[in-house]
Amino acid sequence: MRNLIALFACCFVMLTASANDLPANPSAAASKAAAEEVAKSAASFKPAASFKPAIGAPLSAAAQRAKEDEAEAELSAKIATRLAQMRANQAARAAAAAKARKVADAKQKEAAAIAAAPVVRHSEHWSYEGENGPANWGKINTDWAKCGSGNRQSPIDIRDGMKVDLEPIAFDYKPSSFNVVDNGHTIEVSLSGGNYITVQNRSYELIQFHFHRPSEERINGRGFEMVVHLVHKDAEGKLAVVAVMLERGKAQNVIQTVWNNLPLEKLDVVAPSVVLDPNDILPAHREYFTYMGSLTTPPCSEGVLWLVMKEPMQASPAQMALFSRLYPLNARPVQASSGRVIKESN
Repeated sequence: MRNLIALFACCFVMLTASANDLPANPSAAASKAAAEEVAKSAASFKPAASFKPAIGAPLSAAAQRAKEDEAEAELSAKIATRLAQMRANQAARAAAAAKARKVADAKQKEAAAIAAAPVVRHSEHWSYEGENGPANWGKINTDWAKCGSGNRQSPIDIRDGMKVDLEPIAFDYKPSSFNVVDNGHTIEVSLSGGNYITVQNRSYELIQFHFHRPSEERINGRGFEMVVHLVHKDAEGKLAVVAVMLERGKAQNVIQTVWNNLPLEKLDVVAPSVVLDPNDILPAHREYFTYMGSLTTPPCSEGVLWLVMKEPMQASPAQMALFSRLYPLNARPVQASSGRVIKESN
């Protein structure tokens, strides 16, 4: 019987210790209560009727001992079974708690990542200053990513050009009808078809020309008050841009014709009855610099052939002042040249 009492005590201690090992939560309390219940049931255990000697038939000491051992073994088996169940339950609860913590941690990390991630924007609005200025063009719209990540961006400061015998640009311009629009970023002039340049064995049609103030390009660090960009496209959709610098001097006929037909409202299109000859915007000497770059406005697409005239044209102070009233600053800052090859006419 002393062994039986000792076994009860050991089982109670083991169950209580196992329950106390769990975290302090409702599951642990339940485990402890279950342990106490098992100990109570063990303490109240009574041997079967056969444990008592029958009246008139006293058992020998050996038989009595055998009966106690049998009862003790039976109780030990029940306690062991209950202990195994308790430990299995504790292991299951511990695994569930670990899984719940893991899920909670994952959700917390995901929420933190979402909070830290930059906001993806899909705006079409851009400008030359402020939050929507050139430094942020690549972040405004995912389609404009090249504005921030490209390595062949324009404009650049044209320096250290390799002087070679560049083929002359073949200009095939003629007087043409045109439309004028203030698109919110510049004054743009679209021409009817039939005006072409040919260079590097490719023919490009003149689509439109527009103005920037100050000039976007620099030549050996020197900027100009304005620049005209004449945008051409070939049959495959490839672009070539002829850039003509403007400096103060005498009035320029093409510019005056455009200013005479400015729309009264932004985005309104004016279709004058007169014609315009794009030859008049070109300098007499047509040596040039050339390099591969991009559009200077969103989406900043690369693969654009740039042809920058070395000789500037003139415009009157009044003509330049008129444009500055509309657009005092509409030039993208110079971009890194990134080791590009620049050629210039001898």
